[in-house]
Amino acid sequence: MPLPLFALLVCVFGVGTAEYVIAGLLPQVGSDLSVTVSSAGLLVTAYALGVVFGGPLLTALTTRFDRKRLMIALMAVFTAGNLLAAVAPGYGVLMVARVVSALAHATLFAVAVVVAVGSVPAEKQGRAVAQVAAGLNLATVLGVPLGTLLGEHYGWRSTFWAVSAVAVIGILLIVALVPATHTGGGAPASNLRDEVAALGRPQVALAIVMTVLGQTGAFTAYTYLATMLTDATGFSTGVVTALLLVYGVGSLAGNLLGGRLADRSLMPSLCGMLIALPVSLVLLGLTLESKAVVPVTVFVFGAAAFAITPALQARLLGAASGAPTLALSVNISAFQIANALGSWLGGVVIDSTLGMDGVSWIAALVSLLALPVALYAMRSDRRGERAATGDAVPAEQAGAAS
Repeated sequence: MPLPLFALLVCVFGVGTAEYVIAGLLPQVGSDLSVTVSSAGLLVTAYALGVVFGGPLLTALTTRFDRKRLMIALMAVFTAGNLLAAVAPGYGVLMVARVVSALAHATLFAVAVVVAVGSVPAEKQGRAVAQVAAGLNLATVLGVPLGTLLGEHYGWRSTFWAVSAVAVIGILLIVALVPATHTGGGAPASNLRDEVAALGRPQVALAIVMTVLGQTGAFTAYTYLATMLTDATGFSTGVVTALLLVYGVGSLAGNLLGGRLADRSLMPSLCGMLIALPVSLVLLGLTLESKAVVPVTVFVFGAAAFAITPALQARLLGAASGAPTLALSVNISAFQIANALGSWLGGVVIDSTLGMDGVSWIAALVSLLALPVALYAMRSDRRGERAATGDAVPAEQAGAAS
């Protein structure tokens, strides 16, 4: 892994840990700050809303900034938010701290992807995106369990101190390892007009729709995965924790594999992945009552859910060529929207006559809706290529006739 990518991975690991670890700390936060667990749960909602609305706005306002300096500034804001959370005297201050941390989330991810692809040859861009995004997988596999364990033994505030320390390390690594010339493949930072124009391209919109549909299906199942493994499969809480770790390992493997496949053949690979995801969800539904088989299908589900990520980011980079930062930021917000929609949809299914057994099946159906969008996008690409070729033929014929 190139050293600049390692620096970016550490930053993404810290941000991902901060986003996810709060879920395991809610009981402690509620008890310490004298609020209900449901009220503490709004800290998750506030973070998501900060990413959805604050991320694209902040990205739009910082398009002209040098990207290395911008990443340092964003990590500094993220560090400040987590330090404020660590010393928050009450619930209100902690809520503000979470929103401050969230503001850096989408823009940092978008800029990190742009810098990552600018650090490698064109044929390795998918792998570069996957290596940076692996920070999220490591946050799930290592950051969240360790952060939760730290909070259980030394209080929830210690977790935010630890995340702040990781963020500071990330800043130092950016300063030391990311060359100042890396403003996105050696190109100058784009302007807001170019970024907004790129965001309005049809192929960019199609890629974002793919993200929402595919990831809504994935989150519909993932949100209630632990409950399904407990109620339907009959595993104990300890075994479910281990299976969630299996899911995390699968997500890391799928992410890295997806990056390699995206470099080989982007759109055909993406279409294949959008078939693999609903298939994995169907397999999960079919094997939920088998304690022997379900660990395998949980791993496969994790791999299929995250294999799509680098391909979607690579697709956006190509579709928004020249000014991709705002499009990437909006796409990261789309992930958060998909998270919220998936959680809501899963709850609706559970409360319906389908019950818990129907969650994975409905999740598969929703994720499958992304496939025709991808096929239409690929067909549009080919139609555009044929049109460009067709324009050249009559011109040659006309010249010959002349």
